[in-house]
Amino acid sequence: MGHPYSRNPDNIRSRHVPALDNGAIEQHLKQLLCPLIYNQQAYYRRLGLRDRILTLPLMVAAIVTLLWRQVSSVQALTRMLEREDLLRAKAVKVRQQSLSERFLTFPSALFERIFEDLLPLLKSRWRARTRPIAPSIKQGLNHFDQIWAVDGSVLEALFRKLDSLQELAPGALAGKICTVIELSTRSPVKIWFTEDAKAHDYCFLTDLLNCVRPQTLLVLDRGLYDFDWWQQLVQNRVDFICAGKSNLAYRGGEVFSATAQLKDQLIYLGKEIKDTPRQTLRLIEVAKGKGSYRYLTSVPDPQVLPPYAVVDLYCRRWRIEEAFLVVKRSLGLTKILHHSQ
Repeated sequence: MGHPYSRNPDNIRSRHVPALDNGAIEQHLKQLLCPLIYNQQAYYRRLGLRDRILTLPLMVAAIVTLLWRQVSSVQALTRMLEREDLLRAKAVKVRQQSLSERFLTFPSALFERIFEDLLPLLKSRWRARTRPIAPSIKQGLNHFDQIWAVDGSVLEALFRKLDSLQELAPGALAGKICTVIELSTRSPVKIWFTEDAKAHDYCFLTDLLNCVRPQTLLVLDRGLYDFDWWQQLVQNRVDFICAGKSNLAYRGGEVFSATAQLKDQLIYLGKEIKDTPRQTLRLIEVAKGKGSYRYLTSVPDPQVLPPYAVVDLYCRRWRIEEAFLVVKRSLGLTKILHHSQ
């Protein structure tokens, strides 16, 4: 017999003791982060923030340690700050209340700038590796400068343990994000956030259009299914791949291949003046069982993107979900309580 109440398995086993320190990981974090932290000192002062005890280096060290060593609360983090050197921040005694208030008021833009400075370094290290690249990605990079995957996601409800969250309704979702990652390196490109958890993915279309560069191939979630927006992408020399809907109305054109398992053809959507098509796309249909999967792409030439590449690249859009899973499980984010005790 099931439980009569709803359970959250991610919150059953909360941690009370921070994970053990690892010298190799700490040294690696120092080499990556410390130069970038000090590069932001001028911006830190332009924001009018005073150089007091809880400085930029110490706050970054506190946040990284909170996640990396899975510290369960601000109280435990306060004790660690008093006893240990975190990264290159020396041990310092600070009141728990002061640290909690600092977390609530510290500008998130500082962390974002450090992260954006870190991305080129991570990409250069990835390019120095000799790991094999998937054939579909290699095929795409022969004709495009980069391949980006785009997906929107609703953030989970917050545990209302902070005083600043008491005004929220129980079970209120934390908002919605739109994430862009580079498929070849699996590194993030951009993340947008809105507090409206019920917002449609359409609210991110303008931001994405302003961010994307020519000669980019976008692998889109079905939530970004918008013909007018697709047309703007093509006008900006940006191509895309998206799942096709079953009720898609179109006029068929040239057929590139047709078998019992696969059909690849040009299609024409809508009408303009004098019955000219509004948009020309490729529709790839792959049979599976009693049904089929549909994929749309703005790349008209099957020599540039063969059907196998279109299908495989769309399946690799799930690398975003895998990235979320790795972060949550590796760092214990699914078990973190938002409290200041």
